[in-house]
Amino acid sequence: QVQLVESGGGLVQAGDSLRLSCASSPRTLSNYITAWFRQGPGRDREFVAAINLSGGRTDHADSVKGRFTISRDNVNDTVYLQMNSLKPEDTAVYYCATTFSFGAPFYYGPTEYRFWGQGTQVTVSS
Repeated sequence: QVQLVESGGGLVQAGDSLRLSCASSPRTLSNYITAWFRQGPGRDREFVAAINLSGGRTDHADSVKGRFTISRDNVNDTVYLQMNSLKPEDTAVYYCATTFSFGAPFYYGPTEYRFWGQGTQVTVSS
């Protein structure tokens, strides 16, 4: 069983930046592909970004491309989501999710991910 813990959320103003972190217990995050999802009020959980095992391949949702960047530090066993130029519509609970690769670099659907954190709230005021 893998437990994920997200941190770094908070209340910011539009245009500000935040960096979310995802750590695992036990420290095995480097063994899994990892993604960030978010769920805003009254909305379905949506894909934000994903990263493969090595960190050499990533993808981001169109809504965040150019503003958010996913990365991983396999030495420190942590995955990050750098969020710049935040907008009020980015307000959501952000979740870290991991799963086994099975040969794929990553997946886009939330049902593909086996382990989830409890989420961290990001609120962007206008």
